[in-house]
Amino acid sequence: MMRSSEGAPLPADATRAIDDCLAELESLRFTTRIHDHDATLWRGNEDESRQRLGWLYATDTMAPHVVAMGDFSARAAQEGVRDVVLLGMGGSSLGAEVLNQTIGSAPGFPRLHVLDSTVPSAVAAVARAIDLRHTMFIVSSKSGSTLEPNLLYEYFWSAASTTAGAGAGAQFVAITDAGSSLHRLADDRAFRRTFLNPADIGGRYSVLSLFGLVPAALLGIDPGRLLNNAAEMSRRCARGTDARSNPSTQLGAYIAGCTRIGRNKLTLVTSPRLQSFGLWAEQLIAESTGKDGKGVIPVTGEPELPLQAYAADRAFAYLRLHGDDNSSADRLMSQIGNAGAPCLSIDVADTYALAGEFYRWEYATAVAGALLGVNPFDQPDVQRAKDASTKTLQHFVTHGAFPPVDSTPSVRELLASLRPSDYFGIMAYMRQTPDTDAVFHTVRRRIGERYRISTTMGYGPRFLHSTGQLHKGGPDQCVLLQVVTGHPDDLPVPGKAYSFGTVADSQALGDLQALQSLKRRVGRIVLEDDEASLLSRAFEAAF
Repeated sequence: MMRSSEGAPLPADATRAIDDCLAELESLRFTTRIHDHDATLWRGNEDESRQRLGWLYATDTMAPHVVAMGDFSARAAQEGVRDVVLLGMGGSSLGAEVLNQTIGSAPGFPRLHVLDSTVPSAVAAVARAIDLRHTMFIVSSKSGSTLEPNLLYEYFWSAASTTAGAGAGAQFVAITDAGSSLHRLADDRAFRRTFLNPADIGGRYSVLSLFGLVPAALLGIDPGRLLNNAAEMSRRCARGTDARSNPSTQLGAYIAGCTRIGRNKLTLVTSPRLQSFGLWAEQLIAESTGKDGKGVIPVTGEPELPLQAYAADRAFAYLRLHGDDNSSADRLMSQIGNAGAPCLSIDVADTYALAGEFYRWEYATAVAGALLGVNPFDQPDVQRAKDASTKTLQHFVTHGAFPPVDSTPSVRELLASLRPSDYFGIMAYMRQTPDTDAVFHTVRRRIGERYRISTTMGYGPRFLHSTGQLHKGGPDQCVLLQVVTGHPDDLPVPGKAYSFGTVADSQALGDLQALQSLKRRVGRIVLEDDEASLLSRAFEAAF
């Protein structure tokens, strides 16, 4: 169920903009044409768009795999697998992480560790947390060519080979497309199982495919129940449904309508148990809409601010889980809605109903892309940072050092450059811990309160596969701060002439160079290591 928050009416300008969007969708016959794979609904490469619509029917294409996933999961648990390590980036891992954090492992099933970082302390933390002999590794990549999971695979393959010898392949599982380099690798090294995903599903639209369902099943989460919830939402969004009654076109019109009137900071508020949903939604929205100088800025995980700190560039969406402790979020949404901001509430019956929300938000993002005039299925600016990172890494291998870093403004100078429509984004190339989260939470609150702007925060290199596209391709409203650290306990990459720390540093430097080439306002803090105490002191000095 979707409604305005806590009875507060939507402001008149937002209501008009949303109604205009719904009328436009009806005129376009959107709900018919998207199911006909009519790629002229969006700008850009029509062939690419047409080949990226398999998520529409994921509930049907995945249903035949449910029994096999359940059997595979049961055997793994019976054989004593205690930990599952998922090596994947962006859409290959974020959905599984949400399901892990919201539903979690059933009794007797393994724990999940998502590793989507090249920062050596993050890699080492996962290595310490598992019993290697009782761990299953999932290498998850649509193309098989993604840098991070390939390097992480080499590291853990080397470790597993030390203990299991020629039988190491039995600890590895691949999720990929047929014919990919990962598919061939899995065959060559006798992986325990290779799950071949439909080629027309991938990336940020793949949570309801094998990329999300296989890791979930290994935790004892019921993939059939997830698909049933998604199928119910899919039926409500069927071909030819009226745009004003279709829950996904309603949400897409809300997002696009608010963006058209300058409320492009879509602030996601959730019940406590649904907080991780923001990780997935952030990538979906940012990478899909942030291009051609346009875009919706998803604001997730933001600390609560005083009412007056929420500026007129905001729109709010509230995912409310039945039975959770919703008192604080209910109060906040009521206050914000009564103050005149657009607030939309979505009721979520239980944690398994989140599968329906995955479908709703995927469809709604495709709707918003059409209404905003962008292609929601490409990511043209992600490659810019990849190319720059590759170049800096090659420079290091050749010369033993990175190229010099151009000067960057101080934190004070960055903050002084803020305009009312801007947002402040923190990009931290360091291991995520509860202590670092607490520091960044405090920093975001201080900036939000003092400057009345939205703030975002992402750990690198994860965010490069998420908000990285928005930072470079979206509107020039971002003021960005990169936080990088030394690596006193670096780790080698097996078979390579560089370490994980070198890779992480090359990714940070490459992204910095890409942002500077686009004249983005970006600063940089360099720490000796990733201890939270050093981080806290650095920010105290900066302010």
